[in-house]
Amino acid sequence: MSKLVNEPAAGPLGTAVSLPARSLASDLARGAMLLLIALAHAHMYLYGHPTGFRGYDLTGDPIDRVVAALQVLMVDARALPMFAALFGYGLVQLANRQLAAGAGWPDVRRLLRRRSRWLIAFGFAHALLLFFGDILATYGLLALILAGMVRARDRVLLWVAGLWILVFAAIAMVPAWALIAEGSPPLPTSVESPIEAVGQRLAVWAGLGPMLALDIVTPFLLGIWAARRRLLDEPGRHRVLLARVATAGIAITILGGTPLALIDSRLWTDWTTGTAVLAYAVHSVTGIAGGLAYAALAGLVAHRVADAPGRVTTALAACGQRSLTCYLLQSVAFVALFAPFTLGLGGRLGDAGASALAIGTWLTTVLLAEQMRRVGWRGPAEQLLRRLTYTARRTTPLREPSIR
Repeated sequence: MSKLVNEPAAGPLGTAVSLPARSLASDLARGAMLLLIALAHAHMYLYGHPTGFRGYDLTGDPIDRVVAALQVLMVDARALPMFAALFGYGLVQLANRQLAAGAGWPDVRRLLRRRSRWLIAFGFAHALLLFFGDILATYGLLALILAGMVRARDRVLLWVAGLWILVFAAIAMVPAWALIAEGSPPLPTSVESPIEAVGQRLAVWAGLGPMLALDIVTPFLLGIWAARRRLLDEPGRHRVLLARVATAGIAITILGGTPLALIDSRLWTDWTTGTAVLAYAVHSVTGIAGGLAYAALAGLVAHRVADAPGRVTTALAACGQRSLTCYLLQSVAFVALFAPFTLGLGGRLGDAGASALAIGTWLTTVLLAEQMRRVGWRGPAEQLLRRLTYTARRTTPLREPSIR
């Protein structure tokens, strides 16, 4: 079994890592990732129109079609693998801190799984109250099943990650066939009754969460591999590799996403069922490269600004440090803005308007996170997850390090 990185990120067992000691690249990546998530989720709250393969309005104005094409190309199926890679990276960091402080692997594995179960619980509450497309439970389920991969050999990680791409490609064809055969079903976000919406959100979430977990196995494992080499902790040592991943990943994601972007923007209308299914699968698979590229870009930016981070960098990092809180706040804002039983903008706006509100919502969370940083507050959701994870009953006294 390959060893975890031995360089400790914390002091003695139970000593929390101070915020300045955190990985700037990881925090920047999480802060930027939340913009992609906001853009990917906002259009899911729109209703009252036919939609394409990625849920964008097929009857929108030209500006709506341009926005849809750009988001299919650069956002959809790109944010999720980026989050998965960062999640795998963070699990290794958490495990390393515990092991460096003297904990044994069985106790660390129990800690990772306990945290995963609480993430699933957070995801259930998120879906129950706010959004059917929750991803917290997805990552919790993935970590619960694959926690042991944190100790797997590099060769095992890379082989499983590579082979799983083939599995993912096959899985990705299923929703494309279903959309062609049955059309896009109405989403729970269009339900007028808040009581009925609860049941529909949970029903969709229960099926969607496990499917999404199958989609992100590869970037999750590659995130573990990257964390062992401290690619984002020490980006200066890995500039060449990060630059290659960023360049190649963006090129692959654009090439692979272009056919579906043309279809969903209605610039390509004479497609056949076979070409559409293939375009959907290729778009999904090449999104892995895009997610990894975005994380690598964050590493390069972090290295460039590390000596003198400005206000923007500091605010983005603060958002990344409070990513769980900011993610949940996005859903609160979207329900307030878009739902039929609140302001009802989901029935009046197009994709461009929804994306504009998504950017505004993200910027608001960045400003809130920066204000929390200035007064020394951690995110409330992060604090709750820490408390639940580290105060559960256990046989070995694992104390609470910082969670990135």
